[in-house]
Amino acid sequence: MQTFSSTNREEKLTTMSQVVYDLIVIGGGITGAGIALDAVTRGMKVAVVEMQDFAGGTSSRSTKLVHGGLRYLKQFEVKMVAEVGKEREIVYENGAHVTTPEWMLLPIHKGGTFGKLSTSFGLRVYDYLAGVKRKERRKMLTAKETLNREPLVKKEGLRGAGYYVEYRTDDARLTLEVIKKAVENGAEFINYVKAQSFTYSEKKITGIEAIDQITGKKLRISGEKVVNAAGPWVDAVRNMDYSKNTKQLRLTKGVHLVVDQSVFPLKQALYFDTQDGRMMFAIPRNGKAYVGTTDTVFEKNQDIANPKMTIEDRQYILDAIHYMFPVVSISVDDVESSWAGVRPLIYEEGKDPSEISRKDEVWEHESGLITIAGGKLTGYRKMSEHVVDLVTKRLKSETKQAFGKCMTINLPISGADFGGSKQFESFVEMKALEAGQFGLTVDEGRHFASFYGTNADQLYLIAHAASGMELEGSMTPAVYAEVVYAIQNEMMVKPVDFFIRRTGRLFFDINWVELHKVSILNLMKNLLKWDEETYQAYQVELEQEIHDAVIPFENKESV
Repeated sequence: MQTFSSTNREEKLTTMSQVVYDLIVIGGGITGAGIALDAVTRGMKVAVVEMQDFAGGTSSRSTKLVHGGLRYLKQFEVKMVAEVGKEREIVYENGAHVTTPEWMLLPIHKGGTFGKLSTSFGLRVYDYLAGVKRKERRKMLTAKETLNREPLVKKEGLRGAGYYVEYRTDDARLTLEVIKKAVENGAEFINYVKAQSFTYSEKKITGIEAIDQITGKKLRISGEKVVNAAGPWVDAVRNMDYSKNTKQLRLTKGVHLVVDQSVFPLKQALYFDTQDGRMMFAIPRNGKAYVGTTDTVFEKNQDIANPKMTIEDRQYILDAIHYMFPVVSISVDDVESSWAGVRPLIYEEGKDPSEISRKDEVWEHESGLITIAGGKLTGYRKMSEHVVDLVTKRLKSETKQAFGKCMTINLPISGADFGGSKQFESFVEMKALEAGQFGLTVDEGRHFASFYGTNADQLYLIAHAASGMELEGSMTPAVYAEVVYAIQNEMMVKPVDFFIRRTGRLFFDINWVELHKVSILNLMKNLLKWDEETYQAYQVELEQEIHDAVIPFENKESV
């Protein structure tokens, strides 16, 4: 079994440069992770390189919903609705610790996007196409029932609501758990390694030349096939190849704001009309409410790796909140955090960003490069299956190697070995009661079990060991366990990896970040043997991320 620790990066890079892989994947987001898991479970030797942290791009900056794509029914994309609706259930069953059913309210107002009859019909068709299980099928509510479920909704012109189930997720955690399952099956993953060019033999790609972003060292990785799953950087990777590009990506930016429920006491997740006729989500999560998303064109000359909230983005979302929840008074000072993400969509002439299809496409290049672009978080597993089917076909014809069929449809991801979604709640409560044996509180145990699933056992052991140590500053055994686990089992390299992608706390509990950041940086410095210069650089990087989550881009010069 491969290890997935950041303490042996150098050793891993050396190993990766000495192996000829069946498949090299460029991109460690959800698509690259899914492709690697599918390929390795069919018997392929797989390597994945990611130039940032895993899920560092779009896969940690989405609306955090594994949703069935109701909006696509409106665009008559019936096949997409059917496929992603069914995939949603598969994603949930294979990882109930990172995906949770969430009843969604769709308010219907006079003159709004959805009418009562069309909503009832649309949701019924949606239930049918998506194969929604009986207990989660849509209900239609009266205006009074709607206000009972969410009293904050605008009363003027309210005619009722549709009520249906979506699935809330932690997108970065989902990506990491898929990666860890792929690693468990023998795949090699490395973060902060950037593919810089392709190697060729007779005009066919034979691998990549890459550079370690941490040390500056160069390496060559060889492989029979290379898949470009670089998300917003798909075009940049394609431009490294001599093959002619055809379709281009259109990048759009989506921003979300996070507000404490003390100022926005949202009881119920909503999918609602905005002031200009677009649709937006408002979702409660652990004492916070997050609202989004915007949908604006993101020009390629902007910094794709660091999309930022602007004053206009923030105001647009605040205006949307005030439009649908007029009794709520939220000011810019109430915004605790935010995130901005870039969606890689397939360019379609003359279409508004919010109208461009989210469907995925696969391209084969003359050089043998395979590119996957577009698509949705919900459909990652099926997209991966399509890509690996193609890789399997090409490897059979080019190298005479035979690989099996897709095995991921009923494959629990890392941490999901508790027996399926029906067992999850009882598993969490059982683990919460065990926590005391390891020096943890019931609440800490419940958090570990619900957040890490069956991997909580490893955190319990680390926390138990820490309970006999002299911990400095704000450090507790529970915090220590999360940091050490992320280093040893999730290839955490930098503090921002921990606060954003490993825990999500910079988005959803920024006060916790402020409380523990010094202790955590000091612990990481000791464990990863940073020199003072590295420590200072990572500290500055973290402070910049905290700043960008709170302060809009245009305000930087005046702050």
